Amino acid sequence: MAAACARLGAFLARSGALVRQFSGLSLQSELSATALQRSALNIPYQIRNASGLGAQLCRPVRLSASTALPQAFGNSTTTQNTSILNRIAPLLPSMVHHPVRSLTYFGLRSGKRKTVKSVTDRFLRLHCGLWVRRKAGYKKKLWKKSAARKKRLREHVFCNKTQNKLLDKMTTSFWKRRNWYINDPYQKYHDRTNLRV
Repeated sequence: MAAACARLGAFLARSGALVRQFSGLSLQSELSATALQRSALNIPYQIRNASGLGAQLCRPVRLSASTALPQAFGNSTTTQNTSILNRIAPLLPSMVHHPVRSLTYFGLRSGKRKTVKSVTDRFLRLHCGLWVRRKAGYKKKLWKKSAARKKRLREHVFCNKTQNKLLDKMTTSFWKRRNWYINDPYQKYHDRTNLRV
């Protein structure tokens, strides 16, 4: 009986050593997974062209630790860490998110290029190719602005060359045609005179 108890004690001691050994391995795998994820945060951002208009969209490089480590070490902690990384990514500084002009190159119904409606709502295209816009803040908090400033904000201004090219790309040929209106206040501005092109 004493021999059987001694054998049972030796077996339990060996199994405890094995359990400790495997738990050490899983702890090492968790530590290496967190180290991999920390290094993934230090990798510079990839910049890719999001549209034909030159808008750039930055996305952080994501390294999944579950693919970098063997499957035998348990992925419960690694998947938790990667989900935390995915949750933190939108909270990065605003320099990561650049403006994107959502231009449709091929419509689902017609298969044609579409106009960005906010461009035609905010800007006016003259026939000479120039775009006219209102000044920013022309109807905001007028109670605190002086009369001279309100007068300046009521004026229309021309867009520069870069903005003109961008707005032309965001509209179709329908908005570039010549229109004739009765008592058009912009009639004398549609043709540029005495200017070298």
